[in-house]
Amino acid sequence: MIDIRFLRENPEIVKQNIRNKFQEAKLPLVDEVIELDARSRALQAEADELRARKNQSSKQIGALMAQGKKEEAAAVKAEVAEISSRIAELEPMESELAEKIRRDMMMIPNIIDPSVPIGKDDSENVEIEKFGEPLVPAFDIPYHTEIMEKLHGIDLDSARKVAGNGFYYLIGDIARLHSACTAYARDFMIDRGFTYCIPPYMIRSEVVTGVMSFAEMDSMMYKIEGEDLFLIGTSEHSMIGKFIDTINDEASLPQTLTSFSPCFRKEKGAHGIEERGVYRIHQFEKQEMIVICKPEESPMWYDRLWQNTVDFFRSLDVPVRTLECCSGDLADLKVKSCDVEAWSPRQKKYFEVGSCSNLGDAQARRLRIRVKDASGNKYFAHTLNNTCVAPPRMLIALLENNLQEDGSVLIPEALQPYMGGKTVIRP
Repeated sequence: MIDIRFLRENPEIVKQNIRNKFQEAKLPLVDEVIELDARSRALQAEADELRARKNQSSKQIGALMAQGKKEEAAAVKAEVAEISSRIAELEPMESELAEKIRRDMMMIPNIIDPSVPIGKDDSENVEIEKFGEPLVPAFDIPYHTEIMEKLHGIDLDSARKVAGNGFYYLIGDIARLHSACTAYARDFMIDRGFTYCIPPYMIRSEVVTGVMSFAEMDSMMYKIEGEDLFLIGTSEHSMIGKFIDTINDEASLPQTLTSFSPCFRKEKGAHGIEERGVYRIHQFEKQEMIVICKPEESPMWYDRLWQNTVDFFRSLDVPVRTLECCSGDLADLKVKSCDVEAWSPRQKKYFEVGSCSNLGDAQARRLRIRVKDASGNKYFAHTLNNTCVAPPRMLIALLENNLQEDGSVLIPEALQPYMGGKTVIRP
């Protein structure tokens, strides 16, 4: 959510930003907010003036009564009553306007960084850099669920009976490999100086609307019926929510946290065959990174975060590349974002395994996460998040890049201690 003062002073910049994100339907919101804001400030000015008059008149009543001027005091009392009646009329109008402005402002996208390429959707994202040499073996690589099934590592049929499509049972060494990925990711991030945290897996609606746009909320979040609770789609949601309504000493920044959690997502819409199996599912686990920092430091932390993911995958000898997300592929709160994609020898192309985002002060403004400097001045923090690893997709990358012609899968050296020293999984 952008600063309303910025919108008030720079409406054309805000409108051009909306055009750059190809959301022309939201253009009328800018003029609507400006109009509502003008009415709100006029009402507030009238209410403030009336409150000042009321206070002044109330003091006069006591003085007049002390002087025995009962009739004059009664006249002032009548005036105070009239003022109070008008204030009572204005207060709900102020609240109604404030809520309308808030709702509109939450629908207006954040101002994107000037470096973000302009494009309509993810097909126009721009490759930044490749890391590692992508290889294609001489033999055919089966679909990832076929590899798992031959290793007796997955049961999709039972999961469909129990929970429906988009769920799975992981079994044996594949389940163990999944856990090894998260344990290694935890230690990898701790070694990078991040504090490990396990957050709540449910959050209130105020936190949901604080960390994401309404469109994301509708397409992702599962609501707990009868309660003001939602299942998290990523631990970023509850981790950023941890700082709601806080004033943080500048000296305590940056806050660098790495969190593990299950994630729950509706995953609305039709998806192609490459997004079946364990690629796009309703429940999965993820190791996340979260940073709360000073505004001037967020570009530096953005680069550090995506580099952490690249380094993690390269430590497992998985080739990856980074993609700059174009304007149309950015969620409304994001200032800048890039995807990390892993190499798929079967598809002979890269696929998304993580996403790094700088949200500027958008989440902090919604959740009232402020910073106090040494002089006592307060300002909104910047928030960033990034995926270290989401094991279901990591499993695809590991299995495809380490599959041998006989159907066995080599275990990367970094994961072997978490697999009890095991070096290979055999059919």
